[in-house]
Amino acid sequence: AQQNNAEVGDPANDRLRVDAEDLRVKVLGEGANLGITQAARIAFATQGGRINTDFIDNSAGVDCSDNEVNIKIALNQEVRDGALGAEARNSLLAAMTDDVAALVLEDNRLQALALSIAEQSGVAATPAIIRLIDQFESEGRLDRAVEGLAGNDELTRRMQDQRGLTRPELAVLLSTAKLAIQDDAERARLGSDALMDGEVLAAFPPAMVAAHRSAILSHQLRGEIIATKVANRLINRMGLTHPFELAEEEGVGMADVAEAFVVAENLFAMPALWQQIDEADMPEPARIALYGEVAVELRAQMADLIRNGISGRSMAQCVEQLRPGIAELDRETARLLHQEARHQADAFRARLEGTGAPAPLVNAIVHLAEIDGAVGLAALALTKAVDPVALTRAFTALGAGTGLDWAQGAAMRLAPSDPWERLLVAGLARDFQQMRLDMIARLTGEPEAATTQWLERNQGRVSQFCTFVERARNAPQPSPAMLAQLAGQARSLLARS
Repeated sequence: AQQNNAEVGDPANDRLRVDAEDLRVKVLGEGANLGITQAARIAFATQGGRINTDFIDNSAGVDCSDNEVNIKIALNQEVRDGALGAEARNSLLAAMTDDVAALVLEDNRLQALALSIAEQSGVAATPAIIRLIDQFESEGRLDRAVEGLAGNDELTRRMQDQRGLTRPELAVLLSTAKLAIQDDAERARLGSDALMDGEVLAAFPPAMVAAHRSAILSHQLRGEIIATKVANRLINRMGLTHPFELAEEEGVGMADVAEAFVVAENLFAMPALWQQIDEADMPEPARIALYGEVAVELRAQMADLIRNGISGRSMAQCVEQLRPGIAELDRETARLLHQEARHQADAFRARLEGTGAPAPLVNAIVHLAEIDGAVGLAALALTKAVDPVALTRAFTALGAGTGLDWAQGAAMRLAPSDPWERLLVAGLARDFQQMRLDMIARLTGEPEAATTQWLERNQGRVSQFCTFVERARNAPQPSPAMLAQLAGQARSLLARS
């Protein structure tokens, strides 16, 4: 039990050693590093105690120093160039104290929130987390013995006992995940993209942005600052597993996922939606549940960007080219949805309302789900030089006429715990969408008319496929194998001219 000790120093420099199992408190916070061993933290959390880690509780100090260094690097260059006097520099530093504190506290709030979201995922997330630990180990990013993480057998036993990872264990993975994404983002020179000007400006106090904008934009650590900010936000908002699962599903690197995240943020006004969730009056469990739902919907949009939007273009170009088409589809969503999509949206709305979330916020999240597919449609409309609304009418007509709308929705609703089944299901959800886009891309003439003619030409095969879909719909619970079989038949059907 000695390794499960909490150590508290007294004024006489003596130590009081207490076994974690003997503590009679509900919450522990560490005001200094290494006051509690990692084994003690895990033991305390296992018994229901609320605890993070020292590097989480004390991260404000490190964050504050980081901000100070970044600010001084930019201002010192201004002093050397003669654009700023030394006394004016010092006065500005003092005046920005509260603004820096606000930046630091927001970083810490979001990091603690990310831990709560990860903890809320509980047992269901354990297989994905085990896969993530294995990945970090294979990359040399993580040493289980050093970090106090249990082996896979122990984590699996916990899962069978309906126990997930504790906050101290999740905190280790949180920091490792952020560092992994940051490293890839730096190597890919994410910060050099013109879209990132706003990102680097947001990392500094408003007064400095107003007076020294050019110094910030040309900061010698611009790439590192942006990579750090994007990595933090990606994990804080998307959770531990979504970004790495998406990279695995799409066969891309973490820099590609980070780019897709930034582009999706811009195209779908995600900061405003997150702010609504942050500030809405509702029970905290409901708030955390909504963050999870939004992450799932955003992940789908990011997958489409990886498949259709980013390759060969800068993030700034991607946003500029896709925004008009997505905005047009956004305005026309209510008129473009067919019955199956409306039914799925209504079911999603009812589930969100059941959490106790306010109606306006529920509607905003449902709308994010309703415009799933807008990225692929806007990209195809650009390629074919056609109206995205007309293209979407063809897309939805094909989905309704073949039953693929239901198949895609069924795949998205499945949440298998097995990592291999998860890869299969996630791929199917996007494939049911992509195969429709690919077929419409081959058609000539006005999209909706051409699609209607194709459905008529292939009426017999379409009818046979719809019967197969109906059998799946009537099953008690669609399975990955069932949907995989549907996907295979759909590919064969849609390959016909």
